Amino acid sequence: MSVEEKNKALVREFLQEAWGKGNMDAVDEFMAADYVEHPRPSNLPAGTEGLKQLITSYRTAFPDLKVTLDDIFAEGEMVAFRWSVSGTHLGDWLGIPPTGNHVTATGITNFRIAFGKVVESWTSIDLSPAEEELQWLTQSGEGGARSSDISLAERGTSPPIWDVLTRNLTWRLRVAEAQERERIEQELQVARQIQQALLPEAVPELDGWQLAAYYKPAREVGGDFYDFLELEDGHLGLVVGDATGKGMPAALVMATTRGMLRAVAQTLDSPGEVLQRVNDALYPDIPSEMFVTCFYAILDPRSGTLRYANAGHDLPYLWDGGDAEELRARGMPLGLMPEMGYEEKEGVLREGDSVLFYSDGLVEAHDPNYEMFGFPRLRVLISEHNKQRSLVDSLLDEVYSFVGEGWEQEDDITLLTLRRSAAGS
Repeated sequence: MSVEEKNKALVREFLQEAWGKGNMDAVDEFMAADYVEHPRPSNLPAGTEGLKQLITSYRTAFPDLKVTLDDIFAEGEMVAFRWSVSGTHLGDWLGIPPTGNHVTATGITNFRIAFGKVVESWTSIDLSPAEEELQWLTQSGEGGARSSDISLAERGTSPPIWDVLTRNLTWRLRVAEAQERERIEQELQVARQIQQALLPEAVPELDGWQLAAYYKPAREVGGDFYDFLELEDGHLGLVVGDATGKGMPAALVMATTRGMLRAVAQTLDSPGEVLQRVNDALYPDIPSEMFVTCFYAILDPRSGTLRYANAGHDLPYLWDGGDAEELRARGMPLGLMPEMGYEEKEGVLREGDSVLFYSDGLVEAHDPNYEMFGFPRLRVLISEHNKQRSLVDSLLDEVYSFVGEGWEQEDDITLLTLRRSAAGS
């Protein structure tokens, strides 16, 4: 057998034992003690120790690693061979968690062999993106960190196989993260559209009355809600509520509570009994760490009578041109405890009287020094409000002036005003 044939046989056996089976003894058997790899992979020791770590890392990260010798040439002490490798990223690779991606690569390696040992090696590798990756990378997108933000240049190749794979897997992980962000953004957009559809399209028009509403979630979806219920005898139900938390969990609880209130309110004309029924229905199914605060009132537009009950919600303010008066009624939040009773009270709105219903996102907004907007400030602003301007607009201006530029809204904000502008008939 010629030297060339012996060297080719050595390469085949080395690939089969070291890369195919993970036999580290084969590294010592086939590589010289002073073995040098060009260029040497970063963060790896030189020589055979670095090669052992390289092979071990690959086989750990890619348990189904398959190495194929595609072609081989030999002349004198030089052996050149073309190879391909494939595997699924199922294990940790240098801190990169498993992506589940199937990776394929091709490369050419040159060995210099002396006295039956590999003395030096040179490797060139190609980890070009697949056709679908290229298409995905170059597609256009709108808004946020999307796939198109990850340029092809960022995932280019470099000669050391170790560094090439590290860069490739990092890129693939970023791609997966971007895809997940896109999916979540799309789902949240749909959820926001659904939630917006659950809120009233417009405020009711009542002769002698003015209503205004404002709603802004802290995230794409939120736990605040308000509603207007058309009841018998021309009465109007007014609801303001707040499910604990933010985001999707709060939005789901909010939607459930709103549906229950709408159903129960059509059969009962007592705000306290409505809240009691909803609480009993909600308690068995709501997550233990969540609850809903809710203020429910029934307005008789003809007489101006407002009957109300409160399930732990921030107290509304009644304003008649002087001091703002709290509308107090005792009651635990919905879903917190079973078989709860809710105090019911009644008041009369005369011409010029107004009521502000709101959520805690208003009073808990804080300035750069972490001072809260607070109830005392809110009460003073209501008392001093000029009737020539919308109370909702005035309060929003005050809040944004208080928190300053760059404020990041931390909680949902809901405002609802009811004003008797003329004596009812």
